[in-house]
Amino acid sequence: MDKDSKKLEFYGGEWVSFLPFVVFLVMIILTTFYFGSISDGALWVPAYTALVVAFFFAKDKKLYANTIINGMASKDAIIPIVCWIFAGVFATILRTSGLANGIAGVAASFGVKGTLFTIITFISAAILATATGTGFGTIATCMGVLYPAGLALGAHPALLAGAIISGGAFGDNLAPISDTTICSATSLGVDVPGVVRSRLKYALAAGLITIIGIIIIGSGYDGTISGAEVVQYNPNTLFMFIPVIATIWIAAKTGDIIIATTLGAVIASITAVAAGLIDLVQIDPGAEVVKDALIRVSGTGLDRTVGGVIYNGINGMMQVVVLALLLFGSIEVMRAGQGDVKLLNALDNIAKGPRGAEFIISIMIILLSSLMGLNAPAILAIGPSFAKPLGERYNISPYRVANLLDAQSNTLVYSLPWTPALIFTISFAKDTVHPLKAVEITPYVLYAYAMLAVMFITIIFGIGRYDNMKKEATESK
Repeated sequence: MDKDSKKLEFYGGEWVSFLPFVVFLVMIILTTFYFGSISDGALWVPAYTALVVAFFFAKDKKLYANTIINGMASKDAIIPIVCWIFAGVFATILRTSGLANGIAGVAASFGVKGTLFTIITFISAAILATATGTGFGTIATCMGVLYPAGLALGAHPALLAGAIISGGAFGDNLAPISDTTICSATSLGVDVPGVVRSRLKYALAAGLITIIGIIIIGSGYDGTISGAEVVQYNPNTLFMFIPVIATIWIAAKTGDIIIATTLGAVIASITAVAAGLIDLVQIDPGAEVVKDALIRVSGTGLDRTVGGVIYNGINGMMQVVVLALLLFGSIEVMRAGQGDVKLLNALDNIAKGPRGAEFIISIMIILLSSLMGLNAPAILAIGPSFAKPLGERYNISPYRVANLLDAQSNTLVYSLPWTPALIFTISFAKDTVHPLKAVEITPYVLYAYAMLAVMFITIIFGIGRYDNMKKEATESK
């Protein structure tokens, strides 16, 4: 919370500022296990209700209302929303063009099927996310292209989606231009290249465990290829690799997903239209539409409606956008009520020795990022104020502390069913032959659990505790 901001007081104290999250999670659990689904906008109701319930516990109702507005209007909220909208349009153009079927056809012709394709998908997503620095951009691109292709090749649906998310988490953790990498490094006052080099061993170990897990789970799945051994596809769809490659290159060069997806969408539109995969404009196309169009106008008079690929791409992001706005309102309520400070102070008092300090830092970042559903803001909340002084007190390398913050913030935040990552993922799966629920994917985000295991093992054995520290400094403790 900004130092100049007025504290939001609650009846019951600072802990009550967590009430929006408590109500939200309780309603999600009831919705999931009683009604059987939290998809199709069902998360909006718990998120909205949570803010309404907490309203009555706030002492200053006007300040509470302004706090919600500040949260929804914050840069932290707007940046991912804008990214999602632009990435959604780009991914929808790729999906509508039939690129997924082209990939499936080529893969099938080489004998690549379910589990092997899932492994290739994880590796591809990891490379893309590492190059672009965005987990959400990776999820958008891969769910729009590789997920439907994998379904055609008999891949385990939830495992395939989990592999895509896992690849996004891998890159979010490792990429030099990732917001979590930058936040964790700057919070601890260390250089980004040094942080990336020191965390490579953790990311690769978790990645290897993820691949082993995919092989084990995938080998027990009896899914079959849809249709024939050779998937039929339009060869022109392979031209869509041009915008994909161009977008990855632009993202890697600029480090800006909005620039990359804007140019990517333009290149993809031109390529798709030129290859005869999508029409530019359709006016009153009639009942039978052979192929989609970037812009479609249907009906007559006042009943005219606008649709098409661009509209569908934006509209497909509305679920996650509305949810994000509501969640950012809850995050700001917690910050203004200083609930995060209360939690971190409570955990800080438990640390005893370097191993205990590393456990506490991990618990801090896992809890806060899981509650927020976002990792970079959690790193900024914990890094400079708590993790850095705690590391200094117990002579832990600042590179190690930065790695704990980053690695642990890229675990459960990518696998819990209420987080934007999973809601974002199911929004792309809903129009495929196998829609998914968030709870179906949660067990299969293997990288999240692999990284948890890797980091806690390193804490127990003290691995990396003195990374990049001089020998005499490590012996002084």
